Amino acid sequence: MPIATPDVYAEMLDRAKAGSFAYPAINVSSSQTLNAAIRGFAEAESDGIVQVSTGGAEYLSGSTVKDMVLGAQALAEYAHHVAKAYDVNIALHTDHCPKDKLDGFVRPLIAISAERVKEGREPLFQSHMWDGSAVPLEENLRIAEELLALTSAARIVLEVEIGVVGGEEDGVAHEINDKLYTTVADARATVQALGTGEKGRYMTALTFGNVHGVYKPGNVKLRPEILKEIQDEIGGEVGKDKPFDLVFHGGSGSLPEEISAAVDHGVVKMNIDTDTQYAFTRPVVEHFFRNYDGVLKVDGEVGNKKQYDPRTWGKAAEAGMAARVVEAAQGLRSAGKHLK
Repeated sequence: MPIATPDVYAEMLDRAKAGSFAYPAINVSSSQTLNAAIRGFAEAESDGIVQVSTGGAEYLSGSTVKDMVLGAQALAEYAHHVAKAYDVNIALHTDHCPKDKLDGFVRPLIAISAERVKEGREPLFQSHMWDGSAVPLEENLRIAEELLALTSAARIVLEVEIGVVGGEEDGVAHEINDKLYTTVADARATVQALGTGEKGRYMTALTFGNVHGVYKPGNVKLRPEILKEIQDEIGGEVGKDKPFDLVFHGGSGSLPEEISAAVDHGVVKMNIDTDTQYAFTRPVVEHFFRNYDGVLKVDGEVGNKKQYDPRTWGKAAEAGMAARVVEAAQGLRSAGKHLK
């Protein structure tokens, strides 16, 4: 299928919330990791989301070029072609974008989509994230309101972060402390600024102890009940059941019951990066260790071209990452539920 249209993406999100499941949102940084992600969704018979961060987009443009917009465009255009070979719906998203990178990343990409829509075409990306976690909430929401007007006009969904995700990702770092827990007051301010859909559709990353990176279960205290409290309290005030389309950030190492509870409380998208990076790299390491005398020209020998051919170990990497995407879709209950 082609990349999801705005209408298909909206239906995907609506079905997820109504059916108590969520889509894995897989970070990619190359055409090969993109292929692995889409393959995983197809093998799981799950629709899904592929996303690129500012660092990933910069890398995609070429390690010496470092042009975030160019890299994101290249990825999206490639995805629009290769996705046609699969029978699942794929949405394209840009991940964490802090304030100092808005003008060099998200705003130009929104403008590109706006121009495409004006020409009668579909937007390049289906959603973009504004990460205002490093600025005061009032400023976060003021910028979010401005961006929501732009994304809505371009038929794009905006993602906002209300609260703080601990750890570090692409240069955005936060301490692990009480700020990791979004309050009802924070959520109320969000609705007052962004509405509940009438100003444009948005997804909300409410934080409940989330931390980016690698940690063992139990080292970080996740409290998914916070999501229920916020949905119930704000839902009662606006007269809408589960008013927020929620996003789960920093989920590596989370317990299955924690993930399940978050999905029950309205999470429709869960970001996955650390685990899929490892799943991609692990088979490569095994191949190199097992075939060291083939991938290297040891002691004056010539090595083995079939073993150092990037396609050989690249296929193993793709298969490893695809398998982890399947696992994610199963854990989030989206497996077997793709739109026909």
